[in-house]
Amino acid sequence: MKKRAVILLSGGLDSTTALAMAQERGFECYTMSFNYGQRTVAELKAAKMVSAQFGAAKHIEVNLDMSEIGGSALTDHSIDVPTGDAITTEEAIPVTYVPARNTVFLSIALGWAEVLKAQHIFVGVNAVDYSGYPDCRPEFIQAFEGMANLATKAGVEGHKTVIEAPLIDMTKVQIIAEGIKLGVDYAKTVSCYKADEAGRACGECDSCILRKQGFETQGFTDPTLYQ
Repeated sequence: MKKRAVILLSGGLDSTTALAMAQERGFECYTMSFNYGQRTVAELKAAKMVSAQFGAAKHIEVNLDMSEIGGSALTDHSIDVPTGDAITTEEAIPVTYVPARNTVFLSIALGWAEVLKAQHIFVGVNAVDYSGYPDCRPEFIQAFEGMANLATKAGVEGHKTVIEAPLIDMTKVQIIAEGIKLGVDYAKTVSCYKADEAGRACGECDSCILRKQGFETQGFTDPTLYQ
């Protein structure tokens, strides 16, 4: 019987690569996406598509409206998503940071993992080519794993949860190379903060720029659909 893993799957480049890596390691994968009031829901369609492509045992979409608390350009339409020169600011943490998002997502994934008796949760966070989000750092992952094993029945009974962050020390170039090796079709993924309903990217936001640079540096053709 295969070991089970819950995969946090946004439908973007990083989380899809993490899914491919989990599958390559032999896990039976259960994918989880969140409709959290984000600007674009095209990523949710992408998540469902790539989950099916990689033969996930089950895919669920959780409705959790974080736009009610706002505080981010991704959930509050009164805050503009920075593009071009506006991306370079003195602010250490950009306005695209969603308050407590990874903490909330991992907590819900932890609950599902306990129900499934899955001891591994994969998350595609990255601390190298990332936007300065505090919940993408190794310290956060380590702290959450410690908390998870204190807060669950499984943890206190000795069935320890492992938070897998296989991309944490990889550059975007390395992530793309690994994904291509594992058969990821990046044309099916959506990374843009302002993607339209068809999933076409703006090409100007921070996420788009990092993605484009990754393909260009690696020498691969960028399969992203642009507006």
